[in-house]
Amino acid sequence: MHIHRLFNKRLLLIITIVCSNYMLLAQQGSLKGKLEGLTTGELPVLNLVTAKDSQLVKTTIPDSAGKYEFNQLKTGNYFLYITHIGYQSYYSKLIDISNPSQEISLPPIQMTPKINELESVKVSAVRPFIQRKIDRVVVNPDALISNAGTTSLDVLEKAPGVLVDIDGNISMKGKSGVVVFIDNKPTYMAAGDLANYLRSLPSGSIDAIELMTTPPAGYDAAGNAGIINIKLKKNTVRGLNAGINLSYGQGKYLRSNNSFNFNYRVNKFNLFSNLSWNQNNNYQDLTINRYYYKPDGTYNSGFSQNSYIKRKSTGQNARVGVDYYMTKKSTIGAVLSGFINPFKSGILNNAQVLNANNTPTALINAISESDRKWTNGSANLNYSYKIDEKGKELTANADYITYRANQIQSLINSSFTPDHSLTDQSVLESTLPATIKIQTAKLDYIHPLEKTGKIELGVKSSFVNTDNTASFFDVVNGISTPNYEFSNRFKYKENINAGYFNYSRDWTKLSLQLGMRLENTRIDGHQLGNPLIADSGFTRNYTGLFPTLYLAYRPDSAQKHQFGFSLGRRIDRPDYQDLNPFTYPIDRFTYYGGNPFLVPTYSYNLELSHTYKNKITTSLEYSIIKNLIQETNEQKGTVYYSRPGNYGQQTVFGLTINGNLQPYKWWTLQVYTEFKNVGFESILYGQTLDEKRWYWYVGPTNQFTITKNLSAELAGSYQTRILSGQFLTIPVWQVRTGLSQKVLKGNGTVRLNLSDAFYTNQPGGDIRNIANSKANWLSKLDSRVFTISFAYRFNKGKTLNIRQSGGSDSEKGRVRTS
Repeated sequence: MHIHRLFNKRLLLIITIVCSNYMLLAQQGSLKGKLEGLTTGELPVLNLVTAKDSQLVKTTIPDSAGKYEFNQLKTGNYFLYITHIGYQSYYSKLIDISNPSQEISLPPIQMTPKINELESVKVSAVRPFIQRKIDRVVVNPDALISNAGTTSLDVLEKAPGVLVDIDGNISMKGKSGVVVFIDNKPTYMAAGDLANYLRSLPSGSIDAIELMTTPPAGYDAAGNAGIINIKLKKNTVRGLNAGINLSYGQGKYLRSNNSFNFNYRVNKFNLFSNLSWNQNNNYQDLTINRYYYKPDGTYNSGFSQNSYIKRKSTGQNARVGVDYYMTKKSTIGAVLSGFINPFKSGILNNAQVLNANNTPTALINAISESDRKWTNGSANLNYSYKIDEKGKELTANADYITYRANQIQSLINSSFTPDHSLTDQSVLESTLPATIKIQTAKLDYIHPLEKTGKIELGVKSSFVNTDNTASFFDVVNGISTPNYEFSNRFKYKENINAGYFNYSRDWTKLSLQLGMRLENTRIDGHQLGNPLIADSGFTRNYTGLFPTLYLAYRPDSAQKHQFGFSLGRRIDRPDYQDLNPFTYPIDRFTYYGGNPFLVPTYSYNLELSHTYKNKITTSLEYSIIKNLIQETNEQKGTVYYSRPGNYGQQTVFGLTINGNLQPYKWWTLQVYTEFKNVGFESILYGQTLDEKRWYWYVGPTNQFTITKNLSAELAGSYQTRILSGQFLTIPVWQVRTGLSQKVLKGNGTVRLNLSDAFYTNQPGGDIRNIANSKANWLSKLDSRVFTISFAYRFNKGKTLNIRQSGGSDSEKGRVRTS
C-alpha cells in the first residue's frame, strides 16, 4: 500500500507541474535560408532535428534558386544538417527558437562539391558509445574496437549496467528479470537458450542496443528489470548496399563469428537480408564444495566435485525481408527469419564424499554427454498507412513463430571405494523433444496533436502453445527400461491481451511522456501422468495495470543541465518450462526441477537523473520487487535440488554515473560506475533470508586516435561481491585491449583485440541460507581470447529511411527447452 500511495502522490505532483506550465507553452516559428554553390542537377535534402535527442522533425528540398523554408516549428533547440551524394555534408550551429512566432533567417550556406566521388560515395558518421534519450539509453557497439569479431553476448556484457553471469542470466543495474528483444521483437527464450542464441549472433550484425529500465507503454510490461532491444544493421541508402564481417578468435579453443548484410532498393521494392555463421568452442572448469552440519551446528560430512565442461556450438542465422511501397501513404512488408543451432557438450565429473574428518568415504565418477539441435522459424507481415501529412499513422503487425528442440543426453555414474574399487554403476539415457508455437497480432495508431503533442494507442494479443516431453530410460546390460521417476510430458497454453495509451508533449524547457498499459493473462498448464506419477494441472487468470511516466526538464537554452524523472510498474512472468513440475538429474547429487506454484513478479521502479553538458549523467534509482522469480537451492539427504522460486521482496537503490569525456582531441574516456544496495527478505524452505549488501561496479573505456586511420582501445571492469538471493559472488576484474586500422581507402577495417588479458574474469561465490548446509563454487572459463577481424562496407546510393517492422513482444524471453 505504501508503494501505491507513493505512486499516487508522485503522479499528482507531475500533473500539477504540467498544469502550472501549460500557460507557458511556446508558440510556433519558422526557419528559412538559401543554399549557394549548387552545381549538380539533383537537389540536396535538408534535415531539421531536435538538439536534445537528434529526433528528425522535418525535411525539405530547396527550390531551383536554392531557397528553403521550415514552417510551424515549436519553440526549442534544433540542428540543421544537409546531405547529398555530390556535396560535403553540412552541420549547423545550435538554432534556438525561443520567442512566440519567431522567424529566423540563416546566413547563406555554401555547398562544397565532392571531388571524384560522384560515382561511388561512402557516407559515414562517428557515433558516441552512449546516447541518452528520455526513456532509454542507446549503446552503439561499433564505437568500441573490442566488440569486433565477438558475439552479441560479448557486446551485452560491455553495455553500461548490464551483467551476464556464467549461466547466461542477464541482469541490469542490479536486477534480474530482463527481457531481450531483437529488432523490437522478443526472443522468447529462457536464459540458457537465449545465451546460446546470442553467442551465435555476431557482433558485426548489431547496429545499436537500447537499454530501457522503464520501457514506455507501447512495449509489453514484461521484465521487472526492463527491456534490452538489440537492433540489427539495416542499410539506409538507395541502390545496392552490402557489408561483410569476418573474424577468427583463439582462446584455448577457437571461435569464429561471421556475418553478411545486404540491401537493394529498386523502384517500389526494398529487399534486405542478414546472414551469419559462427562456431564457438569453450570450456568451464567448475569446482563445487558442499558442507553438511548436524542440527546443533557441528560439522557432519562434506562433498567436493570438479567438473570439466567442454562445449561446442555452431549456428546459422538468416533474416530476409521485403518492403513494397504501394502508394506514397501505404507500405506492406514481410520478414522471414530463423536459425539452426546445433550444440554439443561433454561433462566429466570427479567427486569425493567426505566424512566429519574430511576423509574420503567414496569416489564418484560421472560422464554426461548432450547433443541438441535448436531450430527456429518466424514470419512477420506488416502494414503501415500514413493517414495525412500531419503525422497520423496506422500500423499493423502479425507474427507466427515456431521453435523446435531435439536433444539426446546420457549420464553414466560410477561409484568407487577410496581405493578405487568399483561398487556401483548406473546408466541413464534420455530424449528431450520440445515444440513452441507463438502467434501475435498488434495494431498501433499515432495521432499528433497541435502544439507539439502526440497520442499513441494500441492493442495486442498473443497466443502461446508449448509441448515438452522428457523420456528417461535406465540401461542395464544394454537393455533400456522406462524410468517413470524422471519421465514427463508437459503442455502449456497462454493468452495475453493488452491495450495501451501513451501521451507525450514538449514545451520549451519541459518534456512529458505519460502512459498506461492494461494486460490480461490466462494460462493453462497440464502435466500428463505415467504409471508412477498422476496427472496434474493448473489454470490462472489475472489482470494488471502498468503506468509509466517520464519527465525531462532543461532549465537553460544551451542545455548545460538536464534533469530527468521516470516512474513505472512492471511484471515478470515465469518462463514456460519453469512451471513444469517435473524433476530431472544433472548428476547423481544435483537435480533440477520446475515449480508450478510460481506467481508473477511485480516491480516498482523510480529514477531521478541529471545530465551535465550531455557528457556526465548521474542517476539516483530505487526499486521494490515483489515475489522475485530466481533460482533457489535446497538440500535433501545427499541430493541438492535447484529450482526457480519466489523471493518475498527485493529492494535495490543507489547511484549510477555515466561519463563521456574527452581530455584531449586524441583521447576519449567513457566511464560507467554504479554503487548499489541490494536487499532480500524472504523465507525459503523454512530458512529466513533477511540481508542487505552494497556493491560497486566500474567500467572505464579509453579510446585513442593515433593517426587518421589507426586507433586503439584500453578498457576493463571491476565489481565487488554482489548479493543475489542465496548467492554471494566473489569480486572479479578484467582488462581488454584492441587496435583498429582502416584499409582499402577507408572502406575496410582490420581490428585486433584481446579480452581478459590477465585471465582474471573467473566467477565464483558462496551459496547460503540452506538448512544444515552451505556451499561454494569457483569457475575457470575460456575468457582470454585473441581475435582478428575484417569488416568491409559497400554503400552506393541516396539516403533512404527504412521502416521498422515487427509486432511480437515479450513472450520469446520465457522459452526454455530443457
